[in-house]
Amino acid sequence: MTLCTPARTTNRPRIQRPHSPPEGPRRFRVAGADLSASVAVFLIALPLSLGIALATGAPLQSGLVAAAVGGLVAGRFGGSPLQVSGPAAGLTVVTAELIQRYGWRTTCAITVLAGLTQLALSALRVARSALAVSPAIVHGMLAGIGVTIALAQLHIVLGGTPQSSAVDNVLGLPAQLAHAQPAALAISALTVAVLLCWSRLPGRAGRLARKVPAALVAVAGATALAALAGLAVPRVDLPSWSSHALPGLPEGPVLGIAAGVLTITLVTSVQSLLSAVAVDKLVASRADRGRGVPRSDLDRELAGQGAANVISGALGGLPVAGVAVRSVANVSAGAVSRTSTMLHGLWIVLAALLLVPVLDLIPLAALAALVMVVGIQMVSITHIRTVTRHREVVVYVVTLTGVVLVGILEGVALGIAVAIAVALHRLARTRITREERDGRQLLHVRGQLTFLAVPRLSRALHQLPQGSDVVVELDGSFMDHAAYETLSDWTAGHLAHGGTVETTGPSGARISEPTPVTASAAHPCCRPWTPWHNHQCGESTAETAETSETSERTGTSETIGTGNAGPGQTAGLHLASGIGKFQRNTAPLVRDELARLAREGQRPSQLFLTCADSRLVTSMITSSGPGDLFTVRNVGNLVPLPGEESGDDSVAAAIEYAVEVLRVSSITVCGHSGCGAMQALLNGSPDDPPTPLRRWLRHGRPSLERMASRRHAWARISGRLPADAVEQLCLTNVVQQLEHLRAYEPVARRLAEGTLSLHGVYFHVGEAQAYLLSGTDEVHSYDDVFTQVMPTGHLAGAARAS
Repeated sequence: MTLCTPARTTNRPRIQRPHSPPEGPRRFRVAGADLSASVAVFLIALPLSLGIALATGAPLQSGLVAAAVGGLVAGRFGGSPLQVSGPAAGLTVVTAELIQRYGWRTTCAITVLAGLTQLALSALRVARSALAVSPAIVHGMLAGIGVTIALAQLHIVLGGTPQSSAVDNVLGLPAQLAHAQPAALAISALTVAVLLCWSRLPGRAGRLARKVPAALVAVAGATALAALAGLAVPRVDLPSWSSHALPGLPEGPVLGIAAGVLTITLVTSVQSLLSAVAVDKLVASRADRGRGVPRSDLDRELAGQGAANVISGALGGLPVAGVAVRSVANVSAGAVSRTSTMLHGLWIVLAALLLVPVLDLIPLAALAALVMVVGIQMVSITHIRTVTRHREVVVYVVTLTGVVLVGILEGVALGIAVAIAVALHRLARTRITREERDGRQLLHVRGQLTFLAVPRLSRALHQLPQGSDVVVELDGSFMDHAAYETLSDWTAGHLAHGGTVETTGPSGARISEPTPVTASAAHPCCRPWTPWHNHQCGESTAETAETSETSERTGTSETIGTGNAGPGQTAGLHLASGIGKFQRNTAPLVRDELARLAREGQRPSQLFLTCADSRLVTSMITSSGPGDLFTVRNVGNLVPLPGEESGDDSVAAAIEYAVEVLRVSSITVCGHSGCGAMQALLNGSPDDPPTPLRRWLRHGRPSLERMASRRHAWARISGRLPADAVEQLCLTNVVQQLEHLRAYEPVARRLAEGTLSLHGVYFHVGEAQAYLLSGTDEVHSYDDVFTQVMPTGHLAGAARAS
């Protein structure tokens, strides 16, 4: 039997011979998605480029030059096809300081030198090294830059002039407020209002309007207000391109210019590389899964950014970097190749040449308000929650404060120093406790054993009585050579004095003794921690030899693989192979238990209602076996209210059977992170066609209403607020479905009798961490807290949750 047969192809690709004439000129084709995406990005980039140039104090045309070069050069030669490059708000403070200190022509020369440095770094292939910088430092740097930008632009919003530093801007703010210009303030207020409210327009008209970028609408509205009301406010003044300033030879102290080159290189490189990684994630999350879009080549992206900075500086433009806002717009608009980025650069060139009279009507206050909002948005609440969750708030705050008060390089250096100190503190924070139990001395070492902990370890070991029975429990994942030698030398000495020493892990198993031979030992790839995605355990050597020998005897060659098999064949082969291995390896171990269950019938202890998501393995999460759980899975772990299932009573039937017939003692509703059903609920609309999925998801609308209701506080997870709206809805949905369960008459009766309990669980897939809902006896609580379940079985943060 042949398992995999090569598919016969009828349409073979034409192979052109080396010496045959060419088949004809290739036509340059532009996909419709790239064309529409380029227009969307252009409409965002045009006002932002002018606003960033205004904020730096550079000629306004320099922002257009940087945007055009970023699109055409970085877009063509960069390694991230869908990333959009141009003047970045993160470079505003750096560029403004360089212009103030050395002048515009020298700043252009510094930009050229920074680009050459980036080209040299890309040749050394060190792009991946930039990702080693702690995200807390990067987010703190961007937040500090955002604060500095917002403080400076606030003065222009009020009709004044910004000072040279963030501290001076804060000190001068009271006087500026006292002398605010009404016209500039009105234009700025309109700009900010449109920026904040445009994305919240309701209804079908709102959805259509939101296709126009908020930045363009805000600046256009402010320009129309200034023109119709005849307001006397400063406006954009683009000089003739014939008088455009080009770079000159650097003039100034060598160390100062070198520091400027280093700063621009650092900020542009790190921001561009991190943005490229983020773009890859955005592309992968699209409906088309980024089909046909290659992943970013970071070294090539660094070279593309370097080439763009060389050309932008040489043409009198601002420094160029990959920018998040425009890149997100490009990906969201459905771009499929780098053509969209290059076309956006072309539209910028045409606008700079043909739309100068229109651009000259824009009030400077509108551009300042636009950049101020961008600066405020750089202080991301999501980033703050992330660094808080990873206990790196100190690094974030120190970096932010250093950037605002001292400077970018100095702030980043302070952040790196604090990050190193925090890492060393965590590495050295080893707890060593001693107690006596059943006549034996127990020494518990919790944390990493490095040379920093050797003095305390040695002191604790030598305090143990000579000749005693000692158990050393190591609860950590690392022991360096110094700690190993200390422990080994003391063990040898203690044994020489008649004592005994047993070294164990946190589970109590001896570290020095081999693990008994089990099914897992026979098949080491089948241990519990083995990744199980498309997992097939390797055949033993004997089995492989037997198969090979059989093939040689029969003269056949059976290849189990995916080379020529379609997706259906491959899945079938994996399924058959997995069943075969179950019959051979697992069935002999569980046959007796399953035979007992077959005789006695099922008597599960709980009804476990969870999502149909393939990443949720219920037996793994709950450490349960056959007969333990009565499991119900559906899209979104939903419990429709009684009478609302519209002819499909499957969930209600399962609840009735579990409660009335099986007499389970508990019911658990388990939600999880990244739930596609919850994302569909958030993104859904009443106007969507009534597909089967949409009809089913209507049972989740009460969860949406609960999340939006002011009567219910947002659910929290281990004392923190959820990371985003999807996680909030996933948590709220668990609480809401528990309420729905109480509406079922059998459940309500058993709850009143005290013979049934309800539980809510949230499983974070990415962290492999389970959280248990506190206080599920009263799901109407205004303090729904999901508490982390620790590996020991205890709850973490119980004091905070109570």
